[in-house]
Amino acid sequence: MHRASDTLTANQQLSGNQKLISQDGNFALGFFQPSAEGSNGKWYIGIWYNKIPGQTIVWVANRETPISDPISSILTISDDGNLVVRLNNSESPMWSTNIKNNTAPTSTVAMLLNTGNLVVGHAPNTSTPLWQSFDDFTDTWLPGNKLSRNKKTGTVKRMISWKDHGDPTPGMFSIELDPKGSPQYVLLWNSSVVYWGSGNWTGNSFSGVPELSPTNSYPNSVYTFQFVDNDEETYFTYTVKSDAKIFTRGTVDVTGLFQAFVWIEAAQSWMTFFTQPKAKCSVYGMCGENSMCSENAASSCSCLKGFIETYPNNWVLNDHTAGCRRNVPLKCENNGSVKAKQDGFYQINSVKLPDNAHIINADNIHDCELICLNNCSCTAYSHNGTCLVWHDRLMNLQDSAGGGSDDRIFIRLAASEIHNSETKKWWVIGIIIGGFIILSFGVTIIYFIHKRRRIGSIDQQGGSLISFKYSDLQFLTRNFSERLGAGSFGSVFKGVLPDKTTVAIKKLEGFHQGEKQFRAEVSTIGSIHHMNLIRLLGFCSEGVKKLLVYEYMPNGSLDKYMFDSSPNTLSWKIKHQIAVGIAKGLAYLHEECRDCIIHCDIKPENILLDTSFVPKVADFGLAKLLGRNFSRVLTSMRGTVGYLAPEWISGEAITTKADVFSYGMMLFEIISGKRNLEHKGTSMETFFPVLVARKLLAGEVHTLFGSELINGVSVGDLERICKVACWCVQDNENSRPTMGEVVKILEGLVDVELPPVPRYLEVLADGSENVRFFSSEPTK
Repeated sequence: MHRASDTLTANQQLSGNQKLISQDGNFALGFFQPSAEGSNGKWYIGIWYNKIPGQTIVWVANRETPISDPISSILTISDDGNLVVRLNNSESPMWSTNIKNNTAPTSTVAMLLNTGNLVVGHAPNTSTPLWQSFDDFTDTWLPGNKLSRNKKTGTVKRMISWKDHGDPTPGMFSIELDPKGSPQYVLLWNSSVVYWGSGNWTGNSFSGVPELSPTNSYPNSVYTFQFVDNDEETYFTYTVKSDAKIFTRGTVDVTGLFQAFVWIEAAQSWMTFFTQPKAKCSVYGMCGENSMCSENAASSCSCLKGFIETYPNNWVLNDHTAGCRRNVPLKCENNGSVKAKQDGFYQINSVKLPDNAHIINADNIHDCELICLNNCSCTAYSHNGTCLVWHDRLMNLQDSAGGGSDDRIFIRLAASEIHNSETKKWWVIGIIIGGFIILSFGVTIIYFIHKRRRIGSIDQQGGSLISFKYSDLQFLTRNFSERLGAGSFGSVFKGVLPDKTTVAIKKLEGFHQGEKQFRAEVSTIGSIHHMNLIRLLGFCSEGVKKLLVYEYMPNGSLDKYMFDSSPNTLSWKIKHQIAVGIAKGLAYLHEECRDCIIHCDIKPENILLDTSFVPKVADFGLAKLLGRNFSRVLTSMRGTVGYLAPEWISGEAITTKADVFSYGMMLFEIISGKRNLEHKGTSMETFFPVLVARKLLAGEVHTLFGSELINGVSVGDLERICKVACWCVQDNENSRPTMGEVVKILEGLVDVELPPVPRYLEVLADGSENVRFFSSEPTK
């Protein structure tokens, strides 16, 4: 083939770096290597997005039969009319479409369609394919494809995850229509264990997937969902509306999560707008065997004591499904009995017990332990009125510290893994422990003196910006023991400097940037000082360990006062102070810094409050540190109506007006004390910003609020702040004010006209007028 075409005919072949490219140029087919580690020397035939940077594979042909050299391999149409992958000198194919009884093999062609579907059929009419890649799912679901079950043949079309990020071999997780026949789709582990279901189809949505409800305007303003159940087949599919012009896909990941993505051109990254299941630890087998899943930990999976990762490289790629293996085997004699003194147990409290427990008759916990010890295959036991034992591997052990379960489990280990001191005399133990305490006390004193001297003499950079060592921050946070919360880019921990100053230390996760560039950007951010911007005090950069040290805000984030308690928590005066302060902070970033900084993630969770409830915009430097890579910020939106400006979805260039839109959406929430979108005991949802815009035009905006919400504010002031919010969320960014103009309007220095109802929000609020969001009556 001399040029890129969308069609492969019977007298052509494709090899090396040759490709088929769909007519619109959006998809390409050819030989590829997975970009993740561990894929060296293995090549596959696949389809990927041709216009998107990086590698996003949507289909793989020879998943289980990789080739070692694409130059000496070909993709061609064989004499029997099958599309095959084979070595040049071999007649036996490595992979084939396996079309039976092709009556006209010489007229057979393969064509890559604009949908990303590869079809094999007879030229010139391929509209009735003999075979298509859409019938041969890998891990990706493209618009127009179907999860289906043929009722006559029993054929099931399902998605199956990759084995790991570097290996497209079918993995442990899949998604398909419910094998039991219920009108829903389910996620399965090992094709046998269902760990999540969508809920039954209700006629226009699935009961367990509110994100796809017709009243949830996004993604329904972009997608059309269809579930069909007839005599021939049952299937679920989705399509993208013709005017949307976006790339979108769904995947079942190597971690067992089902996710849906949309490509954001301006950010040059995929945005996740849908993920199931929400709780990562509910994915069966996600952490593999002999490990524990922790929902709130920085790393969800960890090996149990006495075990190590089976494949450490996979854990680096966030694939834990292979689990963990023992450091030291258990000591069993040839006859299968156990030398009891050579094995022991260690206890883990507050857990959700593993699956596949066996109930054993035992009067007490001691008898339960002996029963386990006397069985060579017994790996753990638990006793809470009933004796439970586990044989061989442990699956789905979960940490429930902080609530959920008081169960405890005893894990069996070899003697060398248990520090067994029963054979020692108590006086020897006392001497050893006493000596250890004295030695530790002395070492601790020396360590504290050294640390305080070192931290007290830390290098100053950029005036007051401090460069910390990672060990310093471990010391200041007591090894990161007190977590304040988690943000878009990592967890935040409380620390105390030697001068008793409390600080907030953010550990950046999934963050990759060169040392020189990171220090340069941090230096710039550290030089920014404004009373409404959180102050950066220092940083740490040691390889992949990147941390930022901020001033500590004792009152926490704004969302805590708006959504976690009564809206009466904040007075109107404080709300106005917060609204103006945030606007001033953003105006400084947009208009007064040497380099304009666009925040890209304005929401109540990123607004911190000091002791006087003066607001400070947080995380404003992360957009600058990340450049155009905003994907981690965007993943938090999940596709529900939030704070994203419409230009994020349309792929237009992002300016400071994207922050203005997000500020406007947040301002509605500050006014009302509630989320813009809330469930009120019905399947309908109501979008508050549209109600405000419409009531403003009718001169009745005050009727949306109960008197307790607007106590101490005049109707004029209420209308002014509502006008500002509505102007900030206009469709056209040129119609939105700058943040400097917002400050002047809120402070009463500039008057503002009535805004039109934003058409973008009207689309989002389609059908929402039937449900009232806020009562105008006082709360009883």
